[in-house]
Amino acid sequence: MLVGAGANITVQAGDDGILLVDTGLAEMSDKVLDAIWPLSKKPLIYIINTSDQADHVGGNENVGKAGRPVPTAGQVRAVYRNDWLRQMKDRNAAADPVLSAPGAYIIAFRTVLDRMSAPAGKVAATPEAAWPNDTYSEPQKNLFFNGEAVQIFHQPGTTDGNSIVMFRRSDVISTGDIFDLTSYPVIDIESGGSIQAVIEGLNRLRQMAVPANYQEGGTLIIPGHGRLSDHADLSWYQQMVTIVRDRIQDMIAKGMTLEQVKAARPTQGFDPLYGSTTGKWTTDMFVEAAYKSLNTGPARR
Repeated sequence: MLVGAGANITVQAGDDGILLVDTGLAEMSDKVLDAIWPLSKKPLIYIINTSDQADHVGGNENVGKAGRPVPTAGQVRAVYRNDWLRQMKDRNAAADPVLSAPGAYIIAFRTVLDRMSAPAGKVAATPEAAWPNDTYSEPQKNLFFNGEAVQIFHQPGTTDGNSIVMFRRSDVISTGDIFDLTSYPVIDIESGGSIQAVIEGLNRLRQMAVPANYQEGGTLIIPGHGRLSDHADLSWYQQMVTIVRDRIQDMIAKGMTLEQVKAARPTQGFDPLYGSTTGKWTTDMFVEAAYKSLNTGPARR
């Protein structure tokens, strides 16, 4: 687990190479690379993005281009079939680009690519080299890497494109921003996020993680931000978000406006741990996002 580069980064390293979950901020890429290179003699092969947020994908371009993709069997056959004559004529020819081109596989749910790229004729939000080049649209994508199953689960939460990554043999789960020990969930309504989806994601994580008997421990959980956690930490956070959801839902049922809900302080009791009055994500912003995602009736202010 790497901290301090933006969002937490999960590193799996072994005889097959290196796999990263998220890449942090762009300006931290050199430090990320310095931290991961000593962990394996093999190259960086995979990057998995848990969302399209800048602190998760900012390093995709700089970190990704330092990696090397693993060619598929079909690509290898094509190389030998199409380039055999050329190699025979020119023994000094450069290695085939399919086999030697830099760049790790960047895996993400399909909507992450949709938001990072742009329709023809429009300017993309991020450089093309940072885009996922291996997307999935099914509920789950599986890999087998460094001797263990790596399962990538699509789980809408703070956006509609969140992914959860589970390392089965290591018993480690990388959660992305669905679980964030440093703040209330950063819900992006315009990108399909909602407080209910976050709770569903937290409930799923609780089912996936296994606590140790009568003690802290068991499955290790790497949150989007904050310290290394376990089932107990996750349960506390899930209960907090559920309580706040229930309070806001009750206020909506009573016909309270957004400003009245904010004034009633539905997060009271949790603000010392998760609240903020300044910065990119304040308590008021969280309450507003939760209110709007729950308020499916006539628009209110």
